[in-house]
Amino acid sequence: MKTTPFKMRSIPSVLLLLSLTLPLQHSFAADDLPQPRQVEDALSNHLLVLNAASLLKQELANQHKWNSGSHEFLLNMGTGQRTVGVPRENLREWYVDVQRPVRIFDKAEIDQEIGRISVAKANFALDDAQHEAARVLLRMWFVVQREQATAQLWQQQVNILNQQVAMTEKRVQRGDAPKLELNQMNAAVAQANVSWQQAQMRVQLAENDVRRQFAGIQFPDTIQPATPLPITQNFAFWKDKIFNHNKELAIVHAETQLQELLAQRSRADVVPDPTVGVRVASDMGGNEKVLSMYVSVPLSFGLRSATADAMAQQAVMAANQESFVQRRLEADVYAAHTQAVRTFSTWQQARSAATEIRNNAELVTKAYNVGESSLSDSLTARRIALESTLVEYTTQLDANEARYRLLIDTHQLWLKEEDAD
Repeated sequence: MKTTPFKMRSIPSVLLLLSLTLPLQHSFAADDLPQPRQVEDALSNHLLVLNAASLLKQELANQHKWNSGSHEFLLNMGTGQRTVGVPRENLREWYVDVQRPVRIFDKAEIDQEIGRISVAKANFALDDAQHEAARVLLRMWFVVQREQATAQLWQQQVNILNQQVAMTEKRVQRGDAPKLELNQMNAAVAQANVSWQQAQMRVQLAENDVRRQFAGIQFPDTIQPATPLPITQNFAFWKDKIFNHNKELAIVHAETQLQELLAQRSRADVVPDPTVGVRVASDMGGNEKVLSMYVSVPLSFGLRSATADAMAQQAVMAANQESFVQRRLEADVYAAHTQAVRTFSTWQQARSAATEIRNNAELVTKAYNVGESSLSDSLTARRIALESTLVEYTTQLDANEARYRLLIDTHQLWLKEEDAD
């Protein structure tokens, strides 16, 4: 259908023209999320998780180093020739020397504990990487949902405007409306099509972003938003549950333990490890056989004590960091819980308002079709209906995302069963 230009002042109202008479379609909560099997594969292959798995393997190797200790056997061998003056005689001599420093007191036990804590910390880091990857996936998934919702709105915009064009044509033919109104409606359809195409492009870009980070995630043609559910438990409940599963807090606690052990190890090193050796020698051309044992001890003049003092401060810093992270997590949990509670009530209000506004827009449109209202009134009513419906969509998705965020933080969503214990 051919369209003609119209006045610029009518563009804003026409651009936002929309009335959604169809209710939002809902489904079970799990239906608006990726399939669990896809999520499991995608998370396990995410960069954060792959790097954390490599770090765990590294710490397992380091644990073997800590258990074995840094001391090594040292083998010394030598040979020489002794010259005796009277009677002049050349006598061959040789020796074999084996020595090794020995960890004294409880240094070996401390080293083993350091290795164990380091592996535990790496395990926590792996769990935390899966948790962070799940958060990223959830956030990106809802970006797709928002873009899809916008595209659906503009698609319905096009359909409704086409219906309005047909009705306006009839009114023009009857002489009940000027042709200018038909031109305006045709232009509105064209602009709505442009907005629809732009929205579809943003959907494709958002889906591509997800696939780049999370290979294997499949997208249905349309993700039907779930009906938001209220958060019935109070803040204390969610705080306790999240803290029991939070791996970042476990990481910093393990780091505090690790730094305390390193400081303890450094204090133990103030007393140096002795080196024990055994020497077998042949002197005087084999006429003398010598078997000896010896002990050597390094003498330190302040270096080891200064190192121990520095490591003690590292332990203090780690403890301070743990306290800071705990306070920050409390604030994060409060924000997440508050957002989940408030977004649900906001969605309820937005849904109620949008329903009334859409009903009013329908009444105004019917009045225009029978000549009891102006095109300006109809356009204004449709614009307000569009805005209220966009708010309803947004708050609905916000409520769902906030609730799923709590479920992820408590390891009730997208995590292995053994992680949720």
